[in-house]
Amino acid sequence: MNRLPVLVAAALLLVLAQHPTNAQTLRDRLLERFDKDGDGKLSQQERRAAFQSLRRNSDGRTPETLTWTIDGLERQALVYLPKDSNDEPAPLVFGFHGHGGSMQNADRSFGLQNHWPEAIVVYMQGVPTPGQLTDPEGKRNGWQSSIGDQGDRDLKFFDAVLKTLREKYKVDNSRIYSTGHSNGGGFTYLLWVARGEQFAAFAPCAAVNRAFLKQPPEPRPILHIAGTHDALVKFAWQERMIDTVRRHNACSSEGTEWASDCTLYPSEKDAPVVTMIHNGTHKYPPEAPPLIVKFFKEHQKP
Repeated sequence: MNRLPVLVAAALLLVLAQHPTNAQTLRDRLLERFDKDGDGKLSQQERRAAFQSLRRNSDGRTPETLTWTIDGLERQALVYLPKDSNDEPAPLVFGFHGHGGSMQNADRSFGLQNHWPEAIVVYMQGVPTPGQLTDPEGKRNGWQSSIGDQGDRDLKFFDAVLKTLREKYKVDNSRIYSTGHSNGGGFTYLLWVARGEQFAAFAPCAAVNRAFLKQPPEPRPILHIAGTHDALVKFAWQERMIDTVRRHNACSSEGTEWASDCTLYPSEKDAPVVTMIHNGTHKYPPEAPPLIVKFFKEHQKP
């Protein structure tokens, strides 16, 4: 999908919502449609609703915003339903933004729903959380890093989201997946440790997680994406993480080409490891989403 018109429209929307311009007719239309409290301007929540309306996928879908209250804290997630509704249970994919990001960031960067329109795709919203590498005061949104951290608020949030999705929609319980970038990739590793029985496969990007070393989970297929010039989550750290996972999953020492820049390491425990090593930095690689979907489609729980 070409995202330039969306970004331009979003920028125009914000300008029109906050500053009078000569384009009074367009501004009036925006206010008429989205100014729910009638105060003559768009609040942050009203701008978010307007932006979501503009941010349609190429197939015309828009995500549903669902809200939960977990231990008194309001949490949200964007949920894309399958493009074509039918009676068949759908695969379910979770996508987690990095530290300082948002569910909208993950939606725009990952775009998993565009590569797997038959799946239910969920982007959960993190809350202010101390970072392990940056933001020690916890002013930016993120995810817990270990079991028990932050009162397990994000694991509780995940449990509530999964429960709701199973109640509201037809979920294929043999095809549930998680992916995430940076801190979101670390949370994907944590979900493997803490909730691994729920998942068929994982795809963390630019991430490591010490919880895996302390409490190794049941082997699962995993695609790990890493940039050789990652200066934040250093590539050497990720290499050690990958080696640990390969040993844990009883993978062969020799790999074969699986896709461009990707190596497949077969597993004696039916839990292969695929590595995507790109010549980039910590930035999320745009070529990752179709490869993640390709990997997920190859794996489901027995």
